[in-house]
Amino acid sequence: MTQLLSIRHKSLAIICSLLILPISACANKSEEAKKPKASEKPALQTTASPMKIGVIGAGWLGGTVGKLLVKAGHEVMFSSRHPEELQAMAKELGSRASVGTPKEAAAFGDVLLFAVPYDAIPQLGIDLKNEINGKIVLDACNGGSGDLGKEVDANGNGPTSAKYLAGTKLVRVFSSEDATAIEASFDRKENKLAIPIATDFPDARDVAAQLVRDAGCEPVIAGNLSTGVKFQRRTPAFRANTNATELKRLLDQTK
Repeated sequence: MTQLLSIRHKSLAIICSLLILPISACANKSEEAKKPKASEKPALQTTASPMKIGVIGAGWLGGTVGKLLVKAGHEVMFSSRHPEELQAMAKELGSRASVGTPKEAAAFGDVLLFAVPYDAIPQLGIDLKNEINGKIVLDACNGGSGDLGKEVDANGNGPTSAKYLAGTKLVRVFSSEDATAIEASFDRKENKLAIPIATDFPDARDVAAQLVRDAGCEPVIAGNLSTGVKFQRRTPAFRANTNATELKRLLDQTK
């Protein structure tokens, strides 16, 4: 009789364990589902004021700055002449990144980053006239050839860009540093890369300065738009890729 009761108790214990096990297993699976996968990168939310930003020209410079701004918490639409080539990059960056044509990106963004070959500026000003009107434009373009190059040499990149991108609040920014230096600064805690800013619009200046900080760099206000000549090509500050103290010294060298 004692043996029979023992067998019954053991059988009852086994049955109970089989009933409880699926519940426990489901709970464990639920907890596992909550954990981020090793391949998933946690989203960084560092900006206090998320913005919608349209990137016109998502190459080396535009693509790099755009990626950093997505990581900082902004919504960014990347564009190029071949937007389908940007889909993989946008997918990797997550839901805050999207892809479109230059016209779509210009319509999407409250702030626009232009990072295209300088010779494309006049035509873009015509094609995107309605979409860019009244918006803050971060002009990171350099150069110019032929007559356009002569105009830049005579008047500076800033005033020339403002002429062709008429109706915008134009800011010269992200135009004098290497994309690799900007990306490296994003991960540093100290000795941040300095980015000079030149514009005639105080509100645009403040927005540009915030976006420079969000990209992991330190803004240095050069002055009004005409002071952009102090950090365009063939000046000591161009591609200096240095900190704020040294950049200010280099800007002061150029009159």
